[in-house]
Amino acid sequence: MRKSSTQSRRLFYCIVPFIILSFLFSYFPLHGWIYALFDYKPPLKLSQCEFVGMKWFQTLFANKTQVAQMVQVMKNTFAMSLLGILTSILPIGFAIFLNEIKCKWFKNLVQTLTTLPNFISWVLVYSVAFSLFTDSGMVNTLLENLGIITSPIRFLDSDTHTYLWMTLWNLWKGLGWGAIMYLAAIAGIDAELYEAARVDGASRFQLMRNITLPALMPTFFVLLMMSVANFLNNGMDQYYVFQNSFNKEHIQVLDLYVYNIGMTGSSLSLATAISMLKSVISVTLLALVNLVSKRTRGESII
Repeated sequence: MRKSSTQSRRLFYCIVPFIILSFLFSYFPLHGWIYALFDYKPPLKLSQCEFVGMKWFQTLFANKTQVAQMVQVMKNTFAMSLLGILTSILPIGFAIFLNEIKCKWFKNLVQTLTTLPNFISWVLVYSVAFSLFTDSGMVNTLLENLGIITSPIRFLDSDTHTYLWMTLWNLWKGLGWGAIMYLAAIAGIDAELYEAARVDGASRFQLMRNITLPALMPTFFVLLMMSVANFLNNGMDQYYVFQNSFNKEHIQVLDLYVYNIGMTGSSLSLATAISMLKSVISVTLLALVNLVSKRTRGESII
């Protein structure tokens, strides 16, 4: 009993540094929420700024222009998040078919090429997009030389199909990386299940449908719950580098909107208030998804 207690303390000491890091980077910054209660004007100290209480929260719903802008921003955020959730099934299919490739060097090559974009920053991704899809880019130049078009197609400086373009870029960047977890889950499937199915005459597609796919569903549902919990967290990098005066109406998601208000609009207090509401809604969504999962599947992540 004493030995078990000593071992438990040692294991606890091993995770203490990670607990401290989580506190410093995830919880300690929350003290900045206090700026939402002041009319903060940099570079003044917070004590030198006027305390306004819930003014900024009331502003979000009292000003008609602000409300209309927030409605459009939330529409963009919901559209991007829904498209992301709908395409979250693609890494499963990609992982399954990648696992079926028998040529090892070709499999490694495909996996490397599809995973590599995840490590490229969005700034470099936009540089590639700019080189390919501007008026004088490679795609327009090629189409004009082939006589398919007479004037350049505006891919980047246009507001048409903004949601679709952003989803496709995000899919290109994250498909290979998203498949890694499913490949790890496939590696953990008991090989005897496949052998028994082959003895019974199951084809490769039947193996994928009846063994591989059901084994990946628990992993998929956990990732799906996390995606729903992060429904309002689209990130900012991708939309920041792709935004311009032409597509700003439909590309401005909540994270980018907060940045634009705080940095470009010089209203850090209002941006903080919006971030607080976003965090509260995200935690609520996580609790609801966890509750639904627990009641329907008997499993939860909290």
